[in-house]
Amino acid sequence: MLLTLTTTHRPATDLGFLLFKHPGRVQEFVRSFGNVTVFYPEASDERCTVAVLLEVDPVRMARSVGRDAPCFSLGQYVNDRSYAASSLLGAAVADVFSTARSGRGDSHQELADTAIPLEISIPVLPCRGGPAVARRVFEPLGWTVEAEPIVLDDRHPDWGDSRYVRLRLTGTVRVADALNQLYVLLPVMDESKHYWQGNDEVDKLLRSGSGWLATHPDRELITRRYLGRSGLARDALVRLAELGDEVDEVFAPSDDDDVPHPEPGSTPDERPEPLNARRHKAVLDVLLALGVRTVVDLGCGSGQFLRTLVAEWSFTRVVGTDVSTRSLQTAARRLRLDKMSERQAERVELFQGALTYTDERLAGFDAAVLMEVIEHIDPGRLPALERVVFGAAHPGAVVVTTPNSEYNPVYEGLDGMRHPDHRFEWTRDEFAAWSARVAAEHGYTVQLHGVGDVDAERGTPTQMAVFSHE
Repeated sequence: MLLTLTTTHRPATDLGFLLFKHPGRVQEFVRSFGNVTVFYPEASDERCTVAVLLEVDPVRMARSVGRDAPCFSLGQYVNDRSYAASSLLGAAVADVFSTARSGRGDSHQELADTAIPLEISIPVLPCRGGPAVARRVFEPLGWTVEAEPIVLDDRHPDWGDSRYVRLRLTGTVRVADALNQLYVLLPVMDESKHYWQGNDEVDKLLRSGSGWLATHPDRELITRRYLGRSGLARDALVRLAELGDEVDEVFAPSDDDDVPHPEPGSTPDERPEPLNARRHKAVLDVLLALGVRTVVDLGCGSGQFLRTLVAEWSFTRVVGTDVSTRSLQTAARRLRLDKMSERQAERVELFQGALTYTDERLAGFDAAVLMEVIEHIDPGRLPALERVVFGAAHPGAVVVTTPNSEYNPVYEGLDGMRHPDHRFEWTRDEFAAWSARVAAEHGYTVQLHGVGDVDAERGTPTQMAVFSHE
């Protein structure tokens, strides 16, 4: 099976730096399911293409399958794995480009953080639901989708189309995002996994879907197809809701979910308010109490809190900034910027920026919000964020929220941190110490608060610091 990825970003051969694979070399990787070859059929300043060729070894796969595997014996040898893209190709791409998937760019970090023109071609892709499903899952991510059905037999057109499509994606996307999307969505198209799924599959999904899955309009379809087993899928959907999207449809069980029925007499209104909504309300209440007029949401993501800010007319200027252009595009759609009145549009602005680099556009605000952002920053880069936000920008107030790691044992089944992309999660004492130091160094006073249900020993799930000028 074959997959190609092409860019026309100039110089196009910089693609080799982003993928950590030299355009002048052919590299081969031996895996338990077959051999993976990475090579560049074209490499010039104007256009560069990398190809991933996976040659499945059915004998090797059969020998590695456990006794309890569900695949019947003949099916291990008679199948479409040798020519049709599947979870095996997704796993191969994820494996050989693992560094690129993390977003690391070393000497070309700025390029790794930038969306560039990309084209992805897959000659044969099983797609349950046909071209419509391919468009449903890829188009919301910014891709232009060409999905051409492949007929069952050219000699017998009356037999109709097969379940395979010829897929071509074009768009301006970060390379890391493109690779992670392929890893998740190739098995979603096929609606099949060719390896045993353990409990860590949820973490794999959330890690690879970081920044795009939680806001995808078909995230439930993607999650259920990727995970297959309803128990794992439900766990993943609940955790996606915790990350901040609207949750009504997430908690609505599907017909095939094995979930308990509600207690007699209970209603949907009796469900507890999602933590994400309570965070939004807590931060909004702080901003209103401070009487601020201009607000910048740092790391605004897909714009959920921005929508809350825009709805409050006491804020005369609302700005959102994020490192992800795709998130900003989603935020623009969520805010319906193209349909705003001229008066309202003058209040709102979105721009791309990194919080670890000084940016004069961040200066002059009454308040800045860092909602569930700092835990996504490598600890070694936190001092840079502190200098940019509290030092150079120096708004009148800064509101910071972050998880309270002491509360994590309350979440049943949670092993480790709340999200795979979190670089750290602080205890209450650690957060208090950090807040006090930052306030002292940059001329602020700070007050600490909790958000969410209170546990007598562990505190609240979210901790909040409000920095204001002395």
